[in-house]
Amino acid sequence: MAEDQQIGVLKALDVAKTQLYHFTAIVIAGMGFFTDAYDLFCISLVTKLLGRLYYHNPQSAKPGTLPPDVAAAVNGVALCGTLAGQLFFGWLGDKLGRKKVYGITLVMMVVCSVASGLSFGNSAKGVMTTLCFFRFWLGFGIGGDYPLSATIMSEYANKKTRGAFIAAVFAMQGVGILAGGMVALMVSSIFDHKFPAPTYQVNRNLSTPPQADYIWRIILMVGALPAALTYYWRMKMPETARYTALVAKNVKQAAQDMSKVLQVDLEVQEREEELIKDPKLSYGLFSAEFLRRHGLHLLGTTSTWFLLDIAFYSQNLFQKDIFSAIGWIPKAATMNGIHEVFMIGRAQTLIALCSTVPGYWFTVAFIDIIGRFWIQLMGFFFMTVFMFAIAFPYNHWIKPDNRIGFVVMYSLTFFFANFGPNATTFIVPAEIFPARLRSTCHGISAATGKAGAIVGAFGFLYAAQPKDKTKVDAGYPPGIGVKNSLIMLGVINFVGMLCTFLVPESKGKSLEELSGEAKVDED
Repeated sequence: MAEDQQIGVLKALDVAKTQLYHFTAIVIAGMGFFTDAYDLFCISLVTKLLGRLYYHNPQSAKPGTLPPDVAAAVNGVALCGTLAGQLFFGWLGDKLGRKKVYGITLVMMVVCSVASGLSFGNSAKGVMTTLCFFRFWLGFGIGGDYPLSATIMSEYANKKTRGAFIAAVFAMQGVGILAGGMVALMVSSIFDHKFPAPTYQVNRNLSTPPQADYIWRIILMVGALPAALTYYWRMKMPETARYTALVAKNVKQAAQDMSKVLQVDLEVQEREEELIKDPKLSYGLFSAEFLRRHGLHLLGTTSTWFLLDIAFYSQNLFQKDIFSAIGWIPKAATMNGIHEVFMIGRAQTLIALCSTVPGYWFTVAFIDIIGRFWIQLMGFFFMTVFMFAIAFPYNHWIKPDNRIGFVVMYSLTFFFANFGPNATTFIVPAEIFPARLRSTCHGISAATGKAGAIVGAFGFLYAAQPKDKTKVDAGYPPGIGVKNSLIMLGVINFVGMLCTFLVPESKGKSLEELSGEAKVDED
């Protein structure tokens, strides 16, 4: 017979009213996520400037651009670091505890943010090598933040509003992307005012003043600020009760920690200490029991995150190329280097403001009403629809009169990514696995997602090149063109919709109920 038994301290957390410590946890975890998004996406604001500064060729009619291999490395190296960090810190978070590892990831992010802005040398090779080195380790720290932020928030939350709390942490990603665009706007405006320069067409050598070298460095280094400000608060957070009780097997300590947080007295019964030592609840990640209970769930969380990130990152990292293609950003030769940063920043800020940020907060508002499953299914469905609506009549959208329509469709795709699978793929893995494997499984799911991001980032870089050899960017082979790339992304979104059926609904259930830790089989 299976009987539902839940430890008192965890039950108290599940039914706790929303109070100040919930919001403190959202801010502390959210600021880490803000930094993650800022650091990962701000590179796309400055790659064109890096090309002008370090790969300038006065004989060329076009400003310098990063060679394909360098562009791929600069854009992709942080994603590779993130993938490694998610697996390593996800595993470490289950071994050492959430709190200990949380501090390490934050320090890494702050140090490497600053270091990537201080990339040394004035030769292209020296700067790009050190930039890539520090961005890999920055990504490694960011990777740890994914499983830990999600796990900490899910273990602190009550069951009624848990989805909204984890979604609120994730929504800081949107604010981070928006902040990146705004910082680029401010910094480039100041430099444009102080160091006016002619356009590339007018004077090829003077169009990028040497002071512009500070712009990309400042933009990259600002990412360290919000993370550094929350370090003290991160270190003061107690370990989560679920880790202390279910993994460290210390119910008394969990009750003490949560008594302070919830400001109530929690008693520990002897039966509870026996309950957590049940040998049936100690199966490992690679056991037949895990495969039976959670194998399909893990396949569902990994496949949906993988497919989503192919589409999400290929769009996000190459926004500026899409904007240039439809004429939102003027031709590079008609601007100076600093003004180009301003125009790319403006486009990213507008997209973030109109579609990216609202999508995240719609998820926060509706996730505990509609549920994770339906939001994810709906998101993938509309992403598929809008992707095809952009792709098939692509030649219609690129005509100057139809540009606004294109941007509206493009924004809607982003809106439904964020009010959809981009948020739910982050939330669900933090809820459905056992406490001792929760951080690891979230890390595995997130790392599979980052593998998709790498496929999207590198694949799209080459695939979106025109078929016509005369029109490709310097150093690239001809691709399948933007239109066919968008059709491919539409198909990927459709497959993501099908894989959603492997993921269980977790709305309104306790974490122990979802993971099977509340059930004890009595023979």
